[in-house]
Amino acid sequence: MVERSDRAPLLDWEEVPSAEKPSGAAPAAVHTKERLASPSNSRAPSGCSAPGLGWSSGPGGPTHSRSVSNADGCSAPPATSSDPTGEDEALHSDNEDHLSDSGSMELSLEDRMVKWEEKDQIVSVFVVAFNTRSGNMLEWCLPKDMDLEGVEFKAIASGSHRVTTDFIYFRKGSYFGLACFANMAVESAVERGARMKSVGILSPSYTLLYRYMSFLEHQVRLQLQAPGHYSPLEAFYEDKRALLPPSGDGVVTVCPANAWGAAINHCMHPEMKITHPAGCMSQFIRFFGEQIMVLWKLALLRRRILIFSPPPVGVVCYRVYCCCCLANISIPGIGEAVPEFRPFFYVNVADISALENELSYVACTTEKIFEEKKDLYDVYVDNQNVKTYRDGLKPLLRLSNADREKYRKLTEQRQMLLYSQEENGDCVSSEEDLFILFFLEQNNRIFQTLGEVAGSPDPTLTQESVRAMGLDPHGDRLFLLHLLEIYGYDTLLVSEQLCCS
Repeated sequence: MVERSDRAPLLDWEEVPSAEKPSGAAPAAVHTKERLASPSNSRAPSGCSAPGLGWSSGPGGPTHSRSVSNADGCSAPPATSSDPTGEDEALHSDNEDHLSDSGSMELSLEDRMVKWEEKDQIVSVFVVAFNTRSGNMLEWCLPKDMDLEGVEFKAIASGSHRVTTDFIYFRKGSYFGLACFANMAVESAVERGARMKSVGILSPSYTLLYRYMSFLEHQVRLQLQAPGHYSPLEAFYEDKRALLPPSGDGVVTVCPANAWGAAINHCMHPEMKITHPAGCMSQFIRFFGEQIMVLWKLALLRRRILIFSPPPVGVVCYRVYCCCCLANISIPGIGEAVPEFRPFFYVNVADISALENELSYVACTTEKIFEEKKDLYDVYVDNQNVKTYRDGLKPLLRLSNADREKYRKLTEQRQMLLYSQEENGDCVSSEEDLFILFFLEQNNRIFQTLGEVAGSPDPTLTQESVRAMGLDPHGDRLFLLHLLEIYGYDTLLVSEQLCCS
């Protein structure tokens, strides 16, 4: 099977040690513009409307970014480039082509959206270090006046001294962050034999942070070996920084409001590029097994899900993303009144006050004390053990016959994909595509059936209609009742045939 690596190449502002520079390297090739075509564009079924959304911060709080539609009428995930340095040339070339074809100076919505999606939006870059006397501390940052309070505890996770390297996705206010951590042994009594640092960045969206993974990994090694060498980070920030509004309130406005329209779906999560070489979704399936069907229901019900795991925390951040993908819905108008299922990624005790105000989220932590804070979460996941202290949710932790059947189908489709990759060299299809599309279709099937029943002369859910959703009329009755309440299907009646679970 062909393994895909999404590690970004070294970037222009990255200083490459002489040992890493190939001798007689040829000049850099001319950048070619990238179009929207991508293997992941096939995720949405034909005829659907499944926009991939990215969060950004506007004056009214988080807003959404949308992908552009591909040829079959479905929308594609945001276009990403493995070579950020070629973006300006590509966009300039794209705009020239469009203007020459149309003979007009007016840019199409597609061109405007591509230009916005590929725009670099780095609002801060920072270095965090562990000090044997004062603990985690912010060593350096740009801009100097950026509010980074608490980021030192996000960029170096609790318990990180047990690992040599790690990466961490997290949220800081309305921004998302990615930090790369490294732990190097040193012969120093002051540092107690170990030097630990993280180099990180903040952005309004998590979808493009992966581009800078290799840069951050290299920079944290550089900070360990040559502390205080910040010039590559300064050059990076000057090249990639987002523009802050004159008010100085720290809110990033990067996309005009009229670029969206009503087609944005509240229940679609943006595509997150995976840099884990073993794959994110496949590891998620292997780790949780049939339990992913329990997580699927809880995610669709917009419950507060907290995942505990000791370091390294990077792969656990991917589990947060996978949980969000379980709740994708691409039917316009569905879920607009329900709480947004928000990925917080890594959290620690400093985030307790923020989590207290959240109605729906999924996050991960390395701090066991969270298990005692039962008012902060609805579901606590410790390794493969999914548990809840809420009596109304405990029956949902039991698998129904329909759950087992869905998991069997998912496993069969995954095995067929792996066989196709090994035998036919299929490098286009991926487990990530399969996983996301499987649950997207399942969720759409449920809400399409609910809509049809609600619009019929007899708006009553029967055993037949429940089976048409792919649910168990008896084993999934409580889940269905929760679903009707949360998504506002209060006009639907439930047949007495479903009274026994």
